[in-house]
Amino acid sequence: MEEFVKDGSSTEELLQLVICQLSDEEFGIDISRVKEIIRVPEITNIPQTLSYVEGMINLRGCLVPVIDLAKRFGLMSSTKDASSRIVVVELGNLTAGMIVDSVTEVLRISTDDIDKAPDIITKGVSERYIQGVGKIDGRLLVLLDIERVFTDEQKKMMSNLESAGIIPA
Repeated sequence: MEEFVKDGSSTEELLQLVICQLSDEEFGIDISRVKEIIRVPEITNIPQTLSYVEGMINLRGCLVPVIDLAKRFGLMSSTKDASSRIVVVELGNLTAGMIVDSVTEVLRISTDDIDKAPDIITKGVSERYIQGVGKIDGRLLVLLDIERVFTDEQKKMMSNLESAGIIPA
């Protein structure tokens, strides 16, 4: 996991973020982890999975597991509409999708403007999913730690699906 939180040194670097809306909150995802952003297609349900796992999508011949990020964080899950998107991310050799209310912009932020997340940061979002808080133009952006959004159990489940040939490697 990369570390973006400032440590007192002044080696300023720019981080490019995909900004997503989820409930009334803005979240930033490191663009280097984002494979693509798509409209929400038909999602095939997978029985007996975790409550926040929405199912699978067929993305140009590859099956991609999809989670509802609001449910994952214990936030109120909104109705999927025309502005809803799936942010497809890469987790090592696995690809997964996260449903968000919308993707609003891509922006650059100096690593000097990223601080460690306070103990209580947002309603319902555990600090274990948060890499830091960015300050830009009077806004606070919660930076997600994508590796931690997906549990080891979920990564193992996706890997098992891959091994069984359900998800192409």
